Amino acid sequence: MRAIRPPPARRFLLSGVVFMQDILVLGAGKIGVLISGLLAECGDYRIQLADSKPGAAAAVAKAHNSEYVVAFEMDASDKALLTKHVRAHGPVAIVSGLPYFCNVGVAEVARAEGLHYFDLTEDVAVTEAVRKLAEGSSKAFAPQCGLAPGFISIAANELIQHFETVKSVKLRVGALPQHPNNVLKYSLTWSTDGIINEYGNLCRSIVDGKEVDVLPLEGLEMIEIDGTRYEAFNTSGGLGSLGETYGDRVTTMNYKTIRYPGHCEQMRLLMNGLKLNHDRGTLKRILENAVPQTLQDVVVIYAAVTGLQDGEFREENYVNKVYPQVVAGRLWSAIQITTAAGICSVLDLVLSNPNKYKGFVAQEQFRLSDILENRFGQAYAHGGTNLASAELVARGQTGHQRATGE
Repeated sequence: MRAIRPPPARRFLLSGVVFMQDILVLGAGKIGVLISGLLAECGDYRIQLADSKPGAAAAVAKAHNSEYVVAFEMDASDKALLTKHVRAHGPVAIVSGLPYFCNVGVAEVARAEGLHYFDLTEDVAVTEAVRKLAEGSSKAFAPQCGLAPGFISIAANELIQHFETVKSVKLRVGALPQHPNNVLKYSLTWSTDGIINEYGNLCRSIVDGKEVDVLPLEGLEMIEIDGTRYEAFNTSGGLGSLGETYGDRVTTMNYKTIRYPGHCEQMRLLMNGLKLNHDRGTLKRILENAVPQTLQDVVVIYAAVTGLQDGEFREENYVNKVYPQVVAGRLWSAIQITTAAGICSVLDLVLSNPNKYKGFVAQEQFRLSDILENRFGQAYAHGGTNLASAELVARGQTGHQRATGE
């Protein structure tokens, strides 16, 4: 557990006058709360936090006790209400912390009102819809921020740059309880709807140089990191846009979720054997009633790339573990930290360079070094089990350069 001090303020100037940028954050849930807190605590952004649940946003604003968080009660899935709010309060950007199925409507309002747009979706169809909306826009539309998709694509992209030609790219991420003690060996550290969506939808992969859809909960493999054994299997959405960016230049690319051994078998029973993938409402109730939540989690991040370096077949890895951290006097889970830090760092980079990012913005457009050096992205640097290696990767040094001291 580590404490993170609020990032230092960086004021923006317009005609010699200091001003703050207003950001509309939709959703005062597990991630929206921390996104609001990080952005508000830095002193450069004023947050308009909106939630449909009475009192949810107000409780967050009260906790911060500052002018930097203003609460609103609003159902953001109502496009007319959202449009009315935007026109009345003038944010420069919208951050959606809503369930994935709400995001297309939010993105439509952002495009119509000329706002930057950021979300946390892992849903492929939603991302495609946002991509179409972003065409020709002078504002940035950055879906799939956060951890996976998000940071994992940024880390993998950095490794890819070290190779002359690339053969395989593996992206592996897991948010796990530190002390598993139930049959699923899991805790609900993330959106239940999001988890079910990832476990139940087709997964995009590149196999033999062709983009294909593979089944979720398949492709089971074992991974050992720091002496701990994990399993990994196909889940939907984590590949993000990386497959489209490099699909014609790699032989194999896939994303898999990391869990403790045995989890996949149990989820196959629930979703396929008992056919609850076709009754997701029941599955959600079962999981939320039977699987506890925890703040004592760990996020495991693993990316591996193979290909040619200096004419030799080599492999490079990015490996990191992030644990719960204290921010502004409160303990936050590792999944909250990594997700919020991912989207806040991307937003910070975009709004600091608004002319650089326009239209659809893929996560792999951001350099790993820029994220890790960003005041919000530094949260990733605090937890590395292989931090020295991670820092070398961020600076762009290849395995050959590390070996020879170049």
